[in-house]
Amino acid sequence: MTSPTSSTPELPAPAPSRRFLAWEVILVLGLSLGRSAIYAILQLAERLSLAPLSEQSATVHSSRSRHELFDLTYQLLDSLFALVPVALVIYLFLLHGTNPFRRFGLDLRRPGRDLGIGLGLFVLIGAGTLVVYLAGRTAGLTMEIVPSDVTEHWWTTPTLLLAAVRHALVEEVIMIAYLFDRARRLWPALASSSSRVSPMWWVIAAAALLRGAYHLYQGFGPGVGNALMGLIFGAVYLRYGRVMPLVIAHFLLDAVAFLAFPLVLQLTGMSGLIGG
Repeated sequence: MTSPTSSTPELPAPAPSRRFLAWEVILVLGLSLGRSAIYAILQLAERLSLAPLSEQSATVHSSRSRHELFDLTYQLLDSLFALVPVALVIYLFLLHGTNPFRRFGLDLRRPGRDLGIGLGLFVLIGAGTLVVYLAGRTAGLTMEIVPSDVTEHWWTTPTLLLAAVRHALVEEVIMIAYLFDRARRLWPALASSSSRVSPMWWVIAAAALLRGAYHLYQGFGPGVGNALMGLIFGAVYLRYGRVMPLVIAHFLLDAVAFLAFPLVLQLTGMSGLIGG
């Protein structure tokens, strides 16, 4: 005999309410980049109270231990735990019957176009980053940026590349793909408006400001530069509806910064800025 519930068809997961989605966004940001923004603002305020920003430095990726094995372990755990909010976002979408990889465009359906757009964004944002860094250092509003001071070991390059993948996925999946989807569901008028200028630009601007905020620990220059990057990335996502080009561009930017930033400064004639 079969159990009374064995023949009962499973009901589809109910669509989450707006209140549920609002709390979901708050919790996801509180576990990830929203928390980072609060700490970055506090760190900037503290640094301003200590000395001029031009006399200070900010390290993006540091060694965590003098012991090689422990440092490697810390580096791997940092990347793995930082990716948990991304896994949470993916799980939340799957929980409600949506394929997040297809919804976000985080797949390999269009590799050629994704790579082409990603490379174009890498060149554009990379050049813009150097200009903003130069302007910020000249104006005394930006600290000396040290992308990485991880001690050289056989595993250093792979872990730095893993960190670049982590930053790319966390920032672009959460700040762009996830927040844009949730904004459309919280305010359906964003998707249905017939205005010539998409009201999604309000979401793009808000996400860009948050992106700039969690980079303020590096000074005002990187905050402004990353906010501009957020505007460009948001516009590209609004146009193509795929986050993969943004992930590619962000990965390349961080990989070059972590592995070859001094060389880039030297090739562009900016090496004199290192050391303040």
